[in-house]
Amino acid sequence: MFARNQRHESKNCPFCREKHTKKNGRKLGKQQYQCLACRRQFLGGTRLNNQTLWEEYTQGKQTYKQLADKYHCSLRTIQRRLDRVSIEYQVKRPKHANIIMDTTYFGRKFGLMVFMDNTTRAVLYYAIVSHETNSAYKQGIDHLVSLGVDIQSITCDGRRGLRTLFTSMPCQMCQFHQVQIVTRYLTRRPKNIASIELKHLTSNLTQFGKADFIERLDHWFLTHEDYLGERSTNEDTGKTWYTHKRLRSAYRSLRTNSDWLFNYRDYEHLDIPNTTNSLEGLFSELKRQLHSHHGLNEHRKLRFIKDFLGSKSLK
Repeated sequence: MFARNQRHESKNCPFCREKHTKKNGRKLGKQQYQCLACRRQFLGGTRLNNQTLWEEYTQGKQTYKQLADKYHCSLRTIQRRLDRVSIEYQVKRPKHANIIMDTTYFGRKFGLMVFMDNTTRAVLYYAIVSHETNSAYKQGIDHLVSLGVDIQSITCDGRRGLRTLFTSMPCQMCQFHQVQIVTRYLTRRPKNIASIELKHLTSNLTQFGKADFIERLDHWFLTHEDYLGERSTNEDTGKTWYTHKRLRSAYRSLRTNSDWLFNYRDYEHLDIPNTTNSLEGLFSELKRQLHSHHGLNEHRKLRFIKDFLGSKSLK
């Protein structure tokens, strides 16, 4: 009686999924089983399942070699089975959305333009682009509108010309990008007093409202107007130019963009994000996962990206 019970095991049949199986000899050095429900035989051990392989590959960060070693097969078998996995991109779009949009690049081959809802953190739409253009952003927004999404606001990196394309909705420039623009002009540790003060004012951008910030910026300009107006002269040609061109450029950037740096305060009821940081975090997570799979060709890389974004779209 004990020996008979020992032969029965709770091992799923790969054909009918029943657990009523028994050992039935060995074949090719592996244990063979028979299903007591459908009477079919199968070999024991770890069996390849394409969907399971894909989950281990994408979410478990397992490489081709690691999977091949685990399942005792060749790299080509793993690649072939992963290529067979069907990737569905289903989007759960909300009725109202505060859009965060930006583009990241994968080498010089292509860029990924993403439109994400700030509230649900779902990727509502994405496009593979060769270059970041205003027309591509416009097409993405128009596509979402055509699908019935009520876009309440847009937060972007402040690309020139974008604001004029979306006049019917609040458009917020990412304050972090503005800080980075000023830092590129003034460096991280400016030396002169005017640059130090402007850098400090920019670093505290989130603490001000629009009127307060413009008032402080105007005060800074009046204080250092003579310094900003200094010119250098070429003694041979007599040609002159502004001595502190980078400082003037940093000020001009703040002055020009001040009209759309504080829309998140003017429309507090919409809960507009003041930065694109959440989307930058998504890009970082995607690239960390792709980092485990060096050498992918463009087709396989795009499949990986599609699956990753699809998982974020259903949240």
